[in-house]
Amino acid sequence: MQTALLTKASSSAIPLFSLEAPQFRKSGNTAVTAVGSIHSYAKDEEIFAEGDRSVYVYKVLSGFVRTSKLLSDGRRQIDAFHLSGDVFGIEADDEHRFCAEAVGDCVVIAHRRSNLSALMGNDTLLAQEMTMGMMRSLVRAQNHMLLLGRKSALEKIATFLLDMAERTAGKDALDLPMSRTDIADHLGLTIETVSRSFTQLERQGAIELPSARHVVLANKTALERLNA
Repeated sequence: MQTALLTKASSSAIPLFSLEAPQFRKSGNTAVTAVGSIHSYAKDEEIFAEGDRSVYVYKVLSGFVRTSKLLSDGRRQIDAFHLSGDVFGIEADDEHRFCAEAVGDCVVIAHRRSNLSALMGNDTLLAQEMTMGMMRSLVRAQNHMLLLGRKSALEKIATFLLDMAERTAGKDALDLPMSRTDIADHLGLTIETVSRSFTQLERQGAIELPSARHVVLANKTALERLNA
């Protein structure tokens, strides 16, 4: 019940940002705007590394970004996937605790932290976007904590698919840009368990898998029961 309430809050109480980019002048794969610089990244390209100085706060304009941390035993934990409109890279200290990489081709806008307070003071829309971004990040972090600690593998996959559907305009057909390995590292599972769970949901008629990355939510009610 708590997870359902948090998910609802993330979609209805917190509005999505406008995806319209400001006017800019372009130089290579970087463009400079009045409030930040726009950067293009290719698949798996690093945006920032764990331990880098936290100079910028970022917002996704298009594509997907994953943020992750390498654990002491060599395993990778993906804490979040960031979609168009999401803010990431917000830190309390001067260094990034996670690394950020492009899942596929993506475009982000970077706001320099040292200028952000002044910019937000002069730009009501930017201030609202940053505040909403932090609130949405907090909600997703709470949801992720509950998911990792309390749900079975099948429940985790169902929750993940419903969340992705909700964040991509509520469509019943999803083209997942991330690999099965990414999903496993996000949900605290092995890639074998992820594959078995997808197969089990397909056999139960909850989803259809026309291809490895294309998923049709054939029975949302069944998925929602697993997400309860």
